Amino acid sequence: MPHDTQALNRTRQCFAGLDSVWVFGYGSLIFKADFPYIERRPARIDHWQRRFWQGSHDHRGTPEAPGRVLTLVEVPGSSCKGMAYRVHPDVFAHLDHREKNGYLRFETAFHFDDGSEVNGLVYIANSDNAAWLGPAPESDIAEHIANSRGPSGPNDEYVLRLAQALRELDETDAHVFAIEAYLHLLAAQTDED
Repeated sequence: MPHDTQALNRTRQCFAGLDSVWVFGYGSLIFKADFPYIERRPARIDHWQRRFWQGSHDHRGTPEAPGRVLTLVEVPGSSCKGMAYRVHPDVFAHLDHREKNGYLRFETAFHFDDGSEVNGLVYIANSDNAAWLGPAPESDIAEHIANSRGPSGPNDEYVLRLAQALRELDETDAHVFAIEAYLHLLAAQTDED
């Protein structure tokens, strides 16, 4: 699959006749909603976990030196808390461009804190996309992130802002928090040098 998935995403769902669609944010969409939305609510999706296994050639890295950003991996019995947005379907032109680097839209159920649920879309990058970096020890991922930057800024800013946003949601994510801790260690070592 190519780096740029915009054309593929336009063929995946039909929005004809819909006034609104829900979209789930589990990474930067939690803390950077640069699009208009009708409603915003904390939600969770089941059987998925965040992982910094996707390369970023266009936001937190460059084609020559990609950064690392989140995707979701399927883990039965787990859940992932994030932010759900109800948007007008025309917002997907912007979201498809923002998430173009290997992400495809998939439909899944969103569960809200009040017990209600809706079906919506989530962007996931699988291992068959050209930007996939795959698993690595969290210390190695942190070192990679500490040394990456792109047009959207330093890669470590993404992790630090996400960790703060997850705490505000009362969400504990061992993977994200471990990488955050390693980044703080690396920064402290750099300050000592």
